[in-house]
Amino acid sequence: MHNLTKSVLISSMLFIFVACGDSPQTPPAGAGQAKAMPVETLTLRAQKVDLIEEMPGRTVAYRKSDLRPQVDGIIEKRNFTEGAIVEAGQQLYLIDPAVYQATLEATLAEQSRLTSAFELATRTRKRYADLRKNNSVSKDDFDNTLSAEAQAKAALQAAKAQVKQAEINLKYTKVEAPISGQIGASRFTEGALVIARQAEALATITQLNPIYVDVTQAGSQLLHLRDTINSGRLQATENSKMPVSIVIDATGKPYEHMGTLEFSDVTVNETTGTVRLRAVFPNPDKVLLPGMFVRGLVHQGTLANAFLVPQNSVMRRPDGTPYLFAVSKDNKAITKDLTIEKSSGKNWIVISGVEDGEQIIINGLQRVSPGMDVMPIANNTPAKQ
Repeated sequence: MHNLTKSVLISSMLFIFVACGDSPQTPPAGAGQAKAMPVETLTLRAQKVDLIEEMPGRTVAYRKSDLRPQVDGIIEKRNFTEGAIVEAGQQLYLIDPAVYQATLEATLAEQSRLTSAFELATRTRKRYADLRKNNSVSKDDFDNTLSAEAQAKAALQAAKAQVKQAEINLKYTKVEAPISGQIGASRFTEGALVIARQAEALATITQLNPIYVDVTQAGSQLLHLRDTINSGRLQATENSKMPVSIVIDATGKPYEHMGTLEFSDVTVNETTGTVRLRAVFPNPDKVLLPGMFVRGLVHQGTLANAFLVPQNSVMRRPDGTPYLFAVSKDNKAITKDLTIEKSSGKNWIVISGVEDGEQIIINGLQRVSPGMDVMPIANNTPAKQ
């Protein structure tokens, strides 16, 4: 019992000693102060930015010609291979020329007869003119020779016109290619009867190189573009030199050749509210065919003193106003309202709201609030168009 009491007493004394030996710890330096939030930043640089407008479009044949006969007759021969390349002036069909050859010979014979009649009337008129000087013939007889000569001349001119018409009809029996290009399927074969200026074409020739691309731009975008040009913010490219590139919808790949803008319509389509722009592209390999859907990238000009801002760094207020977080000189997060021109790839083209050399926060935005102390970590990769 004595030993138990002694053990309890010793334990109590040790507890009191340990408790009395504990002293309050000194708080670490900086305790109670908020730590700066590390954020990834990008330094903005004012630069010239190409204003490129993406527009839906479709390819259109540069030239297209439907072959139709100009005279009636039976097709005697077809002188081309379907799907082949033909040259302007190449004979493609031969319509039986026998009837037209006979008509030409008959008109030539009539012209020869009337030529002789006119020459005789001319000689008679000259002879009567000499006799009239001596009053050997009456005035009425002389007048008759004048009239006969005039009638013979008119008849000869009519005969010459008939000869010319017969020559034209004979020439039309050879159906020639009016343009160079690729010819499609023949809708008529040898032995078929064709009629002058019939509705159905014999075949169709399409010129594929170069080729047109028609793109459409919203009328509102066109007005905004003109306002930007008039304000001096945009240095516009001349229409005659405005470069155009396209992406083929079927493949999603860019077309290897650049085109140039040919013209822009002066009216807005009442149904769609769009304006048509036409560009011409080289097409040496016949990659582009009429009717293909494409996306046109029209280089409309250059914006001076613009900024490329990553889209993931821009947020919007409830009213839709775009803004971002920037870093102040004392390393605090501040908001900046932006004026955005349009998108460019993964960036926004910003024309006001930020300054050259300003640091914006591009990562860690979910942990940032206005006025917060931040520790910027620079991202040295510049934004590219």
